[in-house]
Amino acid sequence: MSTTSFSHATTSTLARAEHHRRGGGNPVLWFFIASVLIVSLLFLMLLRKPPGTAEAKELVLYCAAGMRYPMQEIITKYQQEYGVTISAQFQGSNTLLAQIEVSKTGDLYLAADSSYVELARQKGLAQESLSLAHMKPVIVVHKDNKTIHSIDDLISPQHRVALGNPDAAAIGKKTRKLLTTSGHWEALNANVTKHGVYKPTVNEVATDVRLGSVHAGVIWDATAIQFPDLKQISCPALDAGDASIEICVLKSSKHPTAALKFARYIAARDRGLQTFGKKGFRIADGDVWEEHPELTFFAGSVNSRALKSIITSFEQREGVTVNTVYNGCGILTSQMRSMAKNKGKGFPDSYMACDVYYLKAVQDLFEEGIHVSDTDIMLVVQKGNPKQIRQVSDLTRDGIRVAIGHPEQCTIGVLSRRLLEEAHVYQAIKSKGNVVTETASSALLIPNITTGAADAVLAYRSDTLAEREKLEVVAIESDLAKAIQPYSTARSSQHKALSGRLFDTIARSRDQFEKAGFNWRLDQSSNAPGPRDDEK
Repeated sequence: MSTTSFSHATTSTLARAEHHRRGGGNPVLWFFIASVLIVSLLFLMLLRKPPGTAEAKELVLYCAAGMRYPMQEIITKYQQEYGVTISAQFQGSNTLLAQIEVSKTGDLYLAADSSYVELARQKGLAQESLSLAHMKPVIVVHKDNKTIHSIDDLISPQHRVALGNPDAAAIGKKTRKLLTTSGHWEALNANVTKHGVYKPTVNEVATDVRLGSVHAGVIWDATAIQFPDLKQISCPALDAGDASIEICVLKSSKHPTAALKFARYIAARDRGLQTFGKKGFRIADGDVWEEHPELTFFAGSVNSRALKSIITSFEQREGVTVNTVYNGCGILTSQMRSMAKNKGKGFPDSYMACDVYYLKAVQDLFEEGIHVSDTDIMLVVQKGNPKQIRQVSDLTRDGIRVAIGHPEQCTIGVLSRRLLEEAHVYQAIKSKGNVVTETASSALLIPNITTGAADAVLAYRSDTLAEREKLEVVAIESDLAKAIQPYSTARSSQHKALSGRLFDTIARSRDQFEKAGFNWRLDQSSNAPGPRDDEK
């Protein structure tokens, strides 16, 4: 019963209770019944809340020290807007990672370089990650310094130098790696060890240079901008050291949905990234901020059995809504073309086609696809195969009733026609009138066998599993008897990062696809988008 109809029932029950209170019946009984119905109604209303709306009162953030200044502003704004307390710890990226590994607590980890997030993931500590900004190492001196001009000057014993500790701070690790490659590290390390100092955070290096405790240091270019008394010196050996700042949700989080919401706020182009940009960081291309974003996802019908549970889990964890439209890919691509031409609403953020054929049809509107899975095209016949159909040429026999997909509406129709044309039987089947129906999607083919409306259909193996006891399948010996399912994000999407995390969730769902009758492709060397054997 819907909440609306339940509400009407409750209202009429309360009216009857009032009638009996005035003149008849047991008032205690009717009061009890009305109370139960009201409590039940409130319970149903709670169930109808959007997925993932539960909020945490406090989140714990481990944050690289170099991001202290932008993050303090962002935290203040978020706390004011949403009433969530953010407890932040600022240290070197590696120091924080060690704390996370020992404590197994906390909600979010913001690292100065993506290598630490990847390390956290390898250690089983991190899940979703969001890109925030980029920066690179630079040499800094006090703005009045006239004696230091290059990396070679830092090697001189007459100059005291501060560096980030490579075992604690991302800037130290990056500096050591780059200068080892350039051949400067051994001499610089000796000078810093004897005459200079290693610091646990990048901000402490910058502070030492500002105060004159040392003559020079190596810090992030974005950090240098936040210290107006410092001057940057170009260094080719350091220029190649781009660092990607990322934030990830920790597996230890007791409030992953709330943690993801805060991470999305930080990574939104019109929220947290604005602050990062003002502080001198080269910001990523973030999503537009929405407290409860909605993602539109077009998917070919063949994908529905594998995707439905995956999407539900994604919605609940992310606290978002995915408006999924399943249909024949010919219909979906026609809709997309019309939307793009007329600039209509509802254009999908993501698209997972039944086959690469129908991604190519709209490739100008989407980024390059990634091949997720494939499924075989089979001959499907009635149980016991009473018409003894063994190969596609048997479909040309007199009286054989055949159902196929419509080639202008769905992928299975296009692929079936191509397969039958290669076998030189398509025209014979059509001219004899053996094709009794052409369906708009692959999902409508199997019922023709289970109801006895057709003797044979060409269908995806994944579509046969649910009715396997009522039918038989016959393999087709052809390189064309395969459909490859690609995933892609729309070039126009305002939620590319969210679409990317939906893909990441799909990429972790091999079991669901294989149980639904698909072959997994993401772990294969052929994962990169490319031609099928028949398309080479």
